[in-house]
Amino acid sequence: MSNDTTPGTPGTVTLDPWVREALRCPATGATLVDGTAPDGSPELRSTDPEHPLAYPVRDGIPVLLEGDARAL
Repeated sequence: MSNDTTPGTPGTVTLDPWVREALRCPATGATLVDGTAPDGSPELRSTDPEHPLAYPVRDGIPVLLEGDARAL
């Protein structure tokens, strides 16, 4: 896993493929996709259609804590 986002690609988190495949929304178990927060920082977004959440990425590390997530 890289410690930063991909240069020149806002909102993209650089993760090894096996890590990306293993990560899931801790609240719903849904897969996560790259996104961009309202402030322009990268985030991972849950693909759950009924309870979508966005998780922040801080210093290149996804923070997968439901308490730190924001509803979409």
